[in-house]
Amino acid sequence: MSIRESIIEETVLGLAKRVAEDLAVDIAGVNLFGKGKRMIVRVAIDKGGGVTLDDCEKFSRSLELLFETESVMKDSYSLEISSPGLDRPLTSIKDFERNIGRLVRVITKERIDDQNFFLGRIISATDNIVRLLIDKEDKEIPFGNISRARLEIEIK
Repeated sequence: MSIRESIIEETVLGLAKRVAEDLAVDIAGVNLFGKGKRMIVRVAIDKGGGVTLDDCEKFSRSLELLFETESVMKDSYSLEISSPGLDRPLTSIKDFERNIGRLVRVITKERIDDQNFFLGRIISATDNIVRLLIDKEDKEIPFGNISRARLEIEIK
């Protein structure tokens, strides 16, 4: 990513956070794809209970308006607003808190009880510890030891 693209991404993230605060949603990710007139700006939003199409439309209109008033994008671009998906990555304690009771796959940086892969339900999440229920056993994983985590899709 070029310095210019990095600056644009930071600016987009800052504006997206302003809109997110106004609309009571969280930013799950901001990505830029392509260059020049073919740039795609993708923003994933989330909230407790999930986002609706209406949430995405409101967010898109508000962010477009800020782009215009702040003169962020010099070239044409496509703006895409979406939810992070059913198997979304969990990157913050807030993500874990929002998904208590859901099935999650966690990979740790360092082994815990001779393993670094865990599949279980989120019981709780604090500033430092994520608790999972794995085969009827409570497992504590330090948040700082989590390398990757993502929700598992469950078909019932």
